[in-house]
Amino acid sequence: MTSQTPSPALDRFIKDTLGLTKLPAHLPIFTLSFLGFLFVHQIAAPWASRRWFPVAYGGGTKRARNAWSIHVVSQIHALLIVPLALYVRAHESAARREDRAFGWDGRVGMLHAIACGYFLWDTLDAIVNFTDLGFVAHGIACLAIYVMSYKPFVAYYGTRCLLWESSTFFLNIHWFLDKTGRTGSRAQFINGILLLSAFFSVRLVYGGKVSYEFMKTLAQVRNEIPFSYVVTYMAGNVVLQGLNWFWFYKMISSLRRRFRGPGERDKLINGGARAEGDTEHGNGNGSGAEGGIATGVATGYGTHAN
Repeated sequence: MTSQTPSPALDRFIKDTLGLTKLPAHLPIFTLSFLGFLFVHQIAAPWASRRWFPVAYGGGTKRARNAWSIHVVSQIHALLIVPLALYVRAHESAARREDRAFGWDGRVGMLHAIACGYFLWDTLDAIVNFTDLGFVAHGIACLAIYVMSYKPFVAYYGTRCLLWESSTFFLNIHWFLDKTGRTGSRAQFINGILLLSAFFSVRLVYGGKVSYEFMKTLAQVRNEIPFSYVVTYMAGNVVLQGLNWFWFYKMISSLRRRFRGPGERDKLINGGARAEGDTEHGNGNGSGAEGGIATGVATGYGTHAN
């Protein structure tokens, strides 16, 4: 699962200067992950979308087509990262489970390298196709947190937070149903139930448990790490959990609006069509006028979704 870095000088810089002692062996996967997601975004997604969705994709503006491709990348990432995170969690060593602050094994490095490649792509796209500073900040924060796990530091929790991408899978389907004229349909209703169920169980219940354990771990090692780590990670954890509950409320409100009647659905569809060319970055979440459904339904530790 690991390989050697191509340059001894790069190896020394990463280990000695940056202090990321576990990263060099996983740098090839990091690079391949980034290039793979970039390929899907720039080539595979546009080609397939023009072929299979000529109206929904081809009839949009350049920014709308980019948002569509971003959601394709996000969906592929969710389909890839969640099963891998489950596998890594199921096969982690006893030593890693016991040392939640500094524990490590090679499978974690492989998994987090894929996530880092994704967040690097996300950050660069948010900069190149700039719409909002928040999307840029989100990408940088997620990338920094997962890169920091290679010190190693709290990689145990990083793996678990990647499971939050389970809800992103259904959120992307919700977005595509909107864009293909199925707003308020039975398919969107069923998907909406699955979305809320996944979000509540994975992000709020399981995520709440993980966040509580994370806070306990930080408190236990507070004398072994810089005080800035304690403040930053604890504050971010509290804010993230508060936002998860806020987004859950917004998702319920948004889904209810879609099933109040034809007039409300038409307003949503038309509003989304107007907004998607102006406000949407769309990394994982967001749906035109309904982008507030989950603008940044992100993990802070995990995958994002803007």
